[in-house]
Amino acid sequence: MLDDIKVHTKFKLSALWCSVMFCYIYGDYFELYQSGKLQQMLAGRTALGPATQATLLGMSTLMAIPSLMIALSLLLPATANRWLNIVLGVLYSVIMLLAIQGSWHFYVLFGLIEIALTVAIVWYAWIWPKRLAS
Repeated sequence: MLDDIKVHTKFKLSALWCSVMFCYIYGDYFELYQSGKLQQMLAGRTALGPATQATLLGMSTLMAIPSLMIALSLLLPATANRWLNIVLGVLYSVIMLLAIQGSWHFYVLFGLIEIALTVAIVWYAWIWPKRLAS
């Protein structure tokens, strides 16, 4: 019989957000190999239109939130942590569902993995064990 430990929900959530971030990074990195992608970047175009300060700030915020959730999942009190993970897990699942529409196969693969991970985040946050009142 192999020895095993019970992993606290906070650690599970943090690890899942880490995995999500690695998939985001690799998916976006591999996307640079698509023909014409670098030329679009050099011309100042993004998937959302021209690369303005507002567009880049919005995209930065969108990517900073999952990065922060790695730490916040460990640091926030349980109730706030639970609800923030549920809301953001659903939000990022929907965002990825929209983002993979008509994408290259590698991006769809990363997107489906990211959706599975963010759904797992929602699931683990939803079933967060409750402590019996003393």
